[in-house]
Amino acid sequence: MNADFWTGFATSLALIVAIGSQNAFVLRQGILRQHVLPLVLFCAASDALLIVAGIAGAGALVRGSPVFMEITRIGGALFLLAYGLLAARRAAGAGALQVADTPGLSLGAALASCFAFTFLNPHVYLDTVVLLGSVANQRGEAGRWLFGTGAALASGVWFAALGFGARLLQPLFARPLAWRVLDGLIALTMLALAAMVWFSGAASASPV
Repeated sequence: MNADFWTGFATSLALIVAIGSQNAFVLRQGILRQHVLPLVLFCAASDALLIVAGIAGAGALVRGSPVFMEITRIGGALFLLAYGLLAARRAAGAGALQVADTPGLSLGAALASCFAFTFLNPHVYLDTVVLLGSVANQRGEAGRWLFGTGAALASGVWFAALGFGARLLQPLFARPLAWRVLDGLIALTMLALAAMVWFSGAASASPV
């Protein structure tokens, strides 16, 4: 494979393999074995769409639209806060902690949540559209699309591994305590990200 392809693959993996709201949600659904394939396809397709948009030149549009970024920041912070509080409530509760007893989301609700985790996160635009798009566009006409193909493939590989690999953890999560720990970590992640998203906007708005 071309070096541009593998550079895109590695760069994309470096950005997405981290504890984040989208990854935490896919992991939880993977452990529960609920709507894994649709969620993996949605996440991979969303990243591919954003990467293509960045290569096509949408990065400049995102950088030049503070209103769009502000709306996304506020909406994303509020959504992360709400989901974090729900996860904290699950972690504190005594019931509904076994896999078989855990209430599941409908497919529509799961996809809607994944949509919000993806498109209400202002950092996703900075990572995929602006950063990956900028790096890709330094590689010439053919190289930038090879870079983008590698980046999009890395996203698909990661989410497939995360979603379908999570079922290997299911024996561990037969224990109620394991669910409480996972939901506690998800709550901390979501609440920390909500604060980060909210205050990053406030900091950028402050005079230097």
